[in-house]
Amino acid sequence: MSENIVILMISVSTFLGALGLIALLWGVKTGQFDDQSKFIDAARYDGEEELRDAAMMQEKKEEQKKKREAKEKEKNYMPPD
Repeated sequence: MSENIVILMISVSTFLGALGLIALLWGVKTGQFDDQSKFIDAARYDGEEELRDAAMMQEKKEEQKKKREAKEKEKNYMPPD
């Protein structure tokens, strides 16, 4: 191969690699890969009963979070002087 073709191939491959890296960094920065459980949950909770169970689990998590927040507020309570 001639020198010009090798230089062209290296420059094109470097450009495409940099373009791919920029696209990956953009995707990470904008949160394109943040939904970790979307497809797993879609496969796991197909039926109506499973959806009800998932909703109940979500409600329980929210209740526990509220209880934790209430306990934190109680811990930090200071009576007025």
